[in-house]
Amino acid sequence: MAIYEFEPNNLTLHGSFARDMTPIAIIDPGDTVLYQTLDASWIKEFQTSLRQPPGRRADLGEYWRPRESPRDDGHALVGPIAIRGAIPGKMLSIRINRLIPGKWGWVSPWFGTPIEEKNNVPVILWRLDADRMVGRNSMGQTVALEPFMGVMGMPMDEPGFQSTTPPRMTGGNIDCKELVAGSTLYLPIDVQGGLFSVGDGHARQGDGEVGGTAIECPMDLVDLTFDLVDKPLINTPYAHTPAGWITFGFDEDLQVAHDKALLAMQNLMMKFFRVDEMVALALMSVVVNFHVTQSVNDVKGVHAILPHGALR
Repeated sequence: MAIYEFEPNNLTLHGSFARDMTPIAIIDPGDTVLYQTLDASWIKEFQTSLRQPPGRRADLGEYWRPRESPRDDGHALVGPIAIRGAIPGKMLSIRINRLIPGKWGWVSPWFGTPIEEKNNVPVILWRLDADRMVGRNSMGQTVALEPFMGVMGMPMDEPGFQSTTPPRMTGGNIDCKELVAGSTLYLPIDVQGGLFSVGDGHARQGDGEVGGTAIECPMDLVDLTFDLVDKPLINTPYAHTPAGWITFGFDEDLQVAHDKALLAMQNLMMKFFRVDEMVALALMSVVVNFHVTQSVNDVKGVHAILPHGALR
């Protein structure tokens, strides 16, 4: 199987999904792609001292230029790649092999702030040690790093540029902290070739992402292997992670998102344990955990987790 490598440059970077975007490569199922990515806000060169107290987002560094609106209005993504044989009706399998964060990160409580004020909200800076998997902020506090990619997805079969902000059936800004190395994410394909893009590296995040950001960071390595699934377990996004099997629900209404994640997990458990829908629901009440994935991306997310070995 082939291995491809891509870094952020004017040929690979974009800030939207689109079914008409030209792929940077066409790969075969089973191939692996090694990415480098910018942080979500397109910082090209970080220029701020990691020892300084909270500052302003506008002062973090030099931002990537030029950028074309509306194509580059969203998260800094690398891609898209097309996968031979990817057609609507199939599922794309994305195996997350390795994730290595860059040397710095930042977090900012911008959720609910008017757009004209977002560059002036306080920013907490983090020094990231990928060898020890520890982050230390400018106030002296430390956390264990649990890196994952906030945006992994493909366009819907719709005209024009599609925002990177909300999660969709075909992925996007899912922001699920369980999608660490060792996970496999399964996404429905809606356009020929899939056209997969990735970005928005997170060094660590809590469920909900309540302030609007995780520890946002560039990624020195995002190691992904792609495959196609002709007969997926269910027809909505799901994942196999170190924490367990996961199903997702996305909607502007948090209750509706919860119900979608519930129905998907119910269908998954019916297959796993060969039970009817009522028995599956009863078993879910015993062993399945529901989490608010994020509540800040316009379309909210809920994920259900069936821990490995919880029901033997």
